[in-house]
Amino acid sequence: MKIMMVEGRYTGEIDLSRINAGMLPERIGLITTVQFLDFIDDFKAFLERSKKKVFIGKERQKYNAQLLGCDQGAANSIKDDVDAYIYFGTGKFHPLGVVLATGKDVYCYDPINAIMGKVESEEAQRYNKQRKGAYIKFLDSEEIGLLVSLKPGQNNFNKALELKKRFSSKNFYIFAFDTLEFNQIENFPFVECWVNTACSRILDDYSKFPKPLIDIYDIEQNELMEANVEVNI
Repeated sequence: MKIMMVEGRYTGEIDLSRINAGMLPERIGLITTVQFLDFIDDFKAFLERSKKKVFIGKERQKYNAQLLGCDQGAANSIKDDVDAYIYFGTGKFHPLGVVLATGKDVYCYDPINAIMGKVESEEAQRYNKQRKGAYIKFLDSEEIGLLVSLKPGQNNFNKALELKKRFSSKNFYIFAFDTLEFNQIENFPFVECWVNTACSRILDDYSKFPKPLIDIYDIEQNELMEANVEVNI
């Protein structure tokens, strides 16, 4: 089956009247989603008139400043140049992803409702404590549920198999899905810990899992850090 990706650009009016540039640091990274890319130059000019140094980055995405839920490359590429970010868009999902990826504050401006807010780096610290706890639970568990997405770009079946080989003393059960139905998770009470190999933002739904949930990336990072400690010793 062919998949067609269609961009949904916002064509209505935007309101920049309530941007409080005074609360922003001098070096600010500008990030948004595809919906508001047509307004990014206007927003950048507004910030520069307010004496801000504006940085815009890009990695794998098609456009400068563009975020996806599981890809914060536009923010990561300028992390060392900025003191914080400003997200031009609606909702908390994307700015929270940037906070988790960079550890820096993200200011938010909703151009439709003219509302300004902030997602602070402390929120990332709370997430990281939760992730550390999940890793400890993973190490202590024998019955592991592996979540494997069938969607293009999210399918990490080979990584799931590699994880099984590295932790051969554990029992792994692979759960393949196209759309994850959280209410089905409770049907497998024998699973002591869940490992996500799909979109990393599934971790945002941690509270919907009856048992600890960890991302495979977090396992790999912890393994790498432990290996470095052993080498240094």
